[in-house]
Amino acid sequence: MSALLGIPVRLIGLFHAGHYDPNDFLGRIASGDAAWAKAMERALFEAYDVSVFATQAHAELFRSGVGVAADDERVTVCGWPMEYLAAELQPHLGQPRENIVLFPHRPAPEKQPKIFKDLARSFPEWQFVACQDRALSKRDYHDLLARSRVVFSCSLQETLGIGCYEGVLAGAVPVVPDRLSYREMYPQGFRYPAEWTASWEAYQRHKRALVAHLSAVLDRVVSGGYSLTACEQQLSRFFSGSDLYDHVLAS
Repeated sequence: MSALLGIPVRLIGLFHAGHYDPNDFLGRIASGDAAWAKAMERALFEAYDVSVFATQAHAELFRSGVGVAADDERVTVCGWPMEYLAAELQPHLGQPRENIVLFPHRPAPEKQPKIFKDLARSFPEWQFVACQDRALSKRDYHDLLARSRVVFSCSLQETLGIGCYEGVLAGAVPVVPDRLSYREMYPQGFRYPAEWTASWEAYQRHKRALVAHLSAVLDRVVSGGYSLTACEQQLSRFFSGSDLYDHVLAS
């Protein structure tokens, strides 16, 4: 506990990504001689009274990468304060759905856009749209989410996954790998085996299985065979700051 003008202050750090994740941008550029990065992250951890993470997978990644004991209570999982997303997307809902599969990620190596673009060749009747390949305003992006039927991910780095959650809020069916934070966030029916997109080479080996899986998803989506209610309810606790407000700030 620190003090500001004699008043006790609890210092709380909210971690989203860092060098401790080898697939993160900083993890890639700081590979090799990266003692400085680990030291910086450890120093931040020691400076805070509590370090907050949105998912258990992220917290475990941090503990392993920075060297924090499993029983150190200064690490806590509290979700992420983004309750505003549903209201932000609400005005865009109700648009006619189009046969769009959306890639809601940045075009970075850890997001594997190459896999998404190759996969598109197996579905010529569908539009496979990598949103950041277009010059979209925020309004345009939200309209695109509302028109899309599916949001797809093959990420190697995901500590939360805001884009896919926005897709669910907009009514798009998520198709995500069974790894990283996705494993605890999404019901099993929306996850595909992690090894199918573990790398470009793995994708090539498992491409037939992934194409068959996605084909079945798209057929079911068009026929209206998915309900996202339970999925949205499960995800909502990861995008809520209630635990942060009630259990961390109040303690």
